[in-house]
Amino acid sequence: MQIRVTKKYFSLFIAALLLAGPNAMAAKSVGLDRVVAIVDEDVVLESELNDRVAAVLLRLKGQYAQNQLPEEDVLRKQVLEQLIVERVELGLAKRYEIKVEDEEIDQAISRIQEKNKMSAEQFVADLKRQGLSLSGLRTQVRDELTINHLQQGVVNNRIKISQQEIDNFLASSDGKFATSPDYHIGHILIAVPSSADADTIAAAEKKAKEIHQKLQAGADFAQMAIANSNDQAALQGGDIGWRKLAQLPELFGNQLAGLKTGEVTAPFRSGAGFHILKNIEQRGGGQQLIEQTHARHILVKTSEIMDDNQAREKLLLLKDKIEKGEDFAKLAKENSEDTGSMLSGGDLGWSTPGMFVAAFEETMANTPVGKVSRPFKSQFGWHILQVLERRKEDMSEQMKRNQAQNVIRSRRFDEEFQLWLTQIRDEAFVEIKQK
Repeated sequence: MQIRVTKKYFSLFIAALLLAGPNAMAAKSVGLDRVVAIVDEDVVLESELNDRVAAVLLRLKGQYAQNQLPEEDVLRKQVLEQLIVERVELGLAKRYEIKVEDEEIDQAISRIQEKNKMSAEQFVADLKRQGLSLSGLRTQVRDELTINHLQQGVVNNRIKISQQEIDNFLASSDGKFATSPDYHIGHILIAVPSSADADTIAAAEKKAKEIHQKLQAGADFAQMAIANSNDQAALQGGDIGWRKLAQLPELFGNQLAGLKTGEVTAPFRSGAGFHILKNIEQRGGGQQLIEQTHARHILVKTSEIMDDNQAREKLLLLKDKIEKGEDFAKLAKENSEDTGSMLSGGDLGWSTPGMFVAAFEETMANTPVGKVSRPFKSQFGWHILQVLERRKEDMSEQMKRNQAQNVIRSRRFDEEFQLWLTQIRDEAFVEIKQK
């Protein structure tokens, strides 16, 4: 069995898994390896270039006829340029102190194993059959993830989107389409021939109304569609998938607009017959009620003179004082080491889910309004928190603006990415060593 990796995951893995990559093959090199390029403070070795060229050739031969393959010298130049740019990116990542944790690498390798339906033992054995080592693969994964983090962070930071641009996008037909809700639709059609007489039309309408009554009484939509619908999706339970209203006939769109999840339309007539639609699921649109929490906290950091037990004990004493009537805000100003909130008495304002780290979110969610939590630890230190208020806020407009911003950013990313690559390549010191 050969490991298969889709482009969706890691582009550098393709070369590594088709043929031993530069790190995996280093042990096979005999004698000194020739330097083919100097890139800032790094180098590209001839063995790396040869391995990458061989891997690309192997892939291209599986896609094109021999006479369609590029000349080897052309291919070598392109591959060398790719390796040079990777070296520049890895150098920048080091300068920006971008680090990939071992846990993230483990998760990436696990996804490859799952994609190829292999156990850990089968995975290692298959790597070995291809002349690869697990340590070499981990280095490839680390480099790829590091480059991805660099690209996302730097390029996204270069893209500036104004509120006016978001307004203009939302006002455009393109923007309205992109941010409109998606409907997962069920459809039942009672067909009526174009030449049908009045009795046939009446019979079809009666049948559609009877089906609608049964659905209103709790009948299963999919079963009713299989048994009665003349639509092509009847055997799929009438499921026609996800659609935006703009992708549907205007008649359908008008019926679905305002239909709540789980509801069905009354039968309505078109040239094809009588239709009943169901809003199975919906993404976006309508109110998006998000629970927000207003909380405050006191943070005590651990250090050489304050270990975990001492930090916890200090917070237990503060909790006891608060429960006996002392002012939380006053104690926070005197004791909290969170510089961002201590001056405001530990007040964190209103927060939405996902704003804080997991340990903080979990404790906040499990603390009743007005109560002070027991001391708990996060990556920042030890905390106690008090929940002041909770409310449900309609975030639909903000979510729509966030969605619009993401669409604009996605459209600009490729262009900005190429400009950035050109810039960092031009600014790098590169010396190519000729044979």
